[in-house]
Amino acid sequence: MNILTIFTFFPLLLMTALGAEVRWCSCNIFSTQDHAAAAIARDSAAVFAWKGETLQEYWWCTERCLEWGAGGGPDLIVDDGGDATLLIHEGVKAEEEYEKTGKLPDPASTDNAEFQLVLGLIRDSIKVDPKKYSKMKERLVGVSEETTTGVKRLYQMQISGSLLFPAINVNDSVTKSKFDNLYGCRHSLPDGLMRATDVMLAGKVAVVCGYGDVGKGCAAALKSAGARVIVTEIDPICALQALMEGIPVLTLEDVVADSDIFVTTTGNKDIIMVDHMKKMKNNAIVCNIGHFDNEIDMLGLEALPGIKRITIKPQTDRWVFPDTNKGIIVLAEGRLMNLGCATGHPSFVMSCSFTNQVIAQLELWNERSSGKYEKKVYVLPKHLDEKVALLHLGKLGAKLTKLSPAQAEYISVPVEGPYKPPHYRY
Repeated sequence: MNILTIFTFFPLLLMTALGAEVRWCSCNIFSTQDHAAAAIARDSAAVFAWKGETLQEYWWCTERCLEWGAGGGPDLIVDDGGDATLLIHEGVKAEEEYEKTGKLPDPASTDNAEFQLVLGLIRDSIKVDPKKYSKMKERLVGVSEETTTGVKRLYQMQISGSLLFPAINVNDSVTKSKFDNLYGCRHSLPDGLMRATDVMLAGKVAVVCGYGDVGKGCAAALKSAGARVIVTEIDPICALQALMEGIPVLTLEDVVADSDIFVTTTGNKDIIMVDHMKKMKNNAIVCNIGHFDNEIDMLGLEALPGIKRITIKPQTDRWVFPDTNKGIIVLAEGRLMNLGCATGHPSFVMSCSFTNQVIAQLELWNERSSGKYEKKVYVLPKHLDEKVALLHLGKLGAKLTKLSPAQAEYISVPVEGPYKPPHYRY
């Protein structure tokens, strides 16, 4: 389960060439490129995705992607955001409860509209096969996870003891987080902004909420385009990094009335709320490049009495407030704007991420019977991280300096690497 674009076509083709049978769905209702999905469905794999899915359709696609007939489910999962992993865990939990008590999941037990859909899917599946997800769990060798958000979920499950199968944290490979998250967002944020709004960035005041790897890439892009960038942060180290780059660090409340562009990058919820949006300039642009749509209070905005939504073009909406007749422009309904309004990161930087994913999948499969991987979260070893970088250097015309044996001995590393300890921060 991953974004479905012309770029993800290639790791899919590689896994197919390596002998895998692949089923594919998207991790985001707006991220699918329909021409890519059609080509994959024609040539390579079963595809359950299209651009502009409803949430109900999105979860239906996720469920279909995990169904393998008599086989019971997949051997391996490539996840992006953790939704496929979540569905299996919630399914197993509900099936165990049903076996003990005869009680079916109740969508009304939660106020979260999306989780209501998940519980409804699981309830209906139990009526047909009360062991569907339990059988999937028994077959699964493991999962490799692409994103910061999905990895956070995995570590939460590991801490609680509820993780059902081994997981490899691809996100924290250096050749993923320091490249995809940073350089990918540096490219795709302004691409999405310009495709959606055609706004001139120079001279604008742009607020970047969060200064992690994603926030750093976004702030760098906006600053290089001539915008006056302000960062909001909770972490004093990240805040100090922003200040050392000449970027002011303030609270959202300090700057909300005077800024032109707002970008959330935190992976947290409730970052920009309705009260913030009411105070913004007329036609301020609000967008998210974190993972889920709850960084921006879209539910609160939609429920505001008298609010008027004007669709300028797909994934670009102007929301007009009834009391002031002023509006804000929200991109991709608060979801990933670089995928909803553009085509995401460029292929070269995604190649680093997908190389990590393929290596992680091979590692899980090749060690499936060795006992090497328990029901825990693992990071790929440093020598594989360096290998991913090495594979990409030639394309950029790089030539590496070689250590002599004496030099290698002096700094206590092998001549062929790895060259840095696991705790090195880059």
